[in-house]
Amino acid sequence: MNTIKNQITLIGNIGNQPEVTLFENGAKIARFQLATNEVSKDKKQTEWHKLFAWGNVADFIENFGKKGKKIAVSGRLVNRTYLNKSGQSKKTTEIEVRHVIGL
Repeated sequence: MNTIKNQITLIGNIGNQPEVTLFENGAKIARFQLATNEVSKDKKQTEWHKLFAWGNVADFIENFGKKGKKIAVSGRLVNRTYLNKSGQSKKTTEIEVRHVIGL
C-alpha cells in the first residue's frame, strides 16, 4: 500500500534567537522562526515559518542555532489551536523539525 506522507524540507536562515524550554521530565523543546527566500526575475519574496524541535534536534538548535544561521530542516506540518492573550481561539501551522543540518 502506498502512503502519502506529511513531509516538508526547507533551507533558510534562522530569524530569531531560538527559545528553549526544559520541562521537569527532562524533555526539551526549541521554538524558532525560519526565513526562506524565493527569487524570480526581478523580485525576492521572503516567507516566514514557525518551527519547533524536540530532544536531540532541540539540543542542536540550542547550541548552534543562532539568528542568521543558514540551515536545512525536514519535518512535518502540524496544525494546532490555541488561546491568545484575549482568550480568543486561534489556529496556526508550524513545522515539527525532525532533522537539521547546519550550512
